[in-house]
This record gives sequence, structure tokens and C-alpha cells, in this order.
Amino acid sequence: MKASEIREKSQSELQKELGELKSELFKLRFQLATNQLENPMKLKDVKKSIARVRTIMKERELKGT
Repeated sequence: MKASEIREKSQSELQKELGELKSELFKLRFQLATNQLENPMKLKDVKKSIARVRTIMKERELKGT
């Protein structure tokens, strides 16, 4: 997910997206531990998406909107 797509979402949508990404990361880590993960790069992508969402949420918090 790109930062421009994330910036278009509302704060509540970002909260929901963050929750979904965290649950996906949990599932991927579980698959990695049980050697069922087919694409290890998916972990990296999900982590970056979580960081992007958190960064934009923090920017909005500091901005006060």
C-alpha cells in the first residue's frame, strides 16, 4: 500500500487497516515458524505497511487534525 493511498483514508479507517495488518503479520509469523510460508518477502511488505500507517497517524496527531 502506498503512502498516498493511506493519506486518503480517515483516522477510523487507518485504525481498522492497522488492526488488519497486525493480524496478517501474526499469521505470517506463525506460517514462518511452521515452515509453511511460501513468500518470505510478504513479511517485509506487511511490516513496511504497518510503519507507513503508523507514521501517517502520528503526523495527523501532531498536526492536530
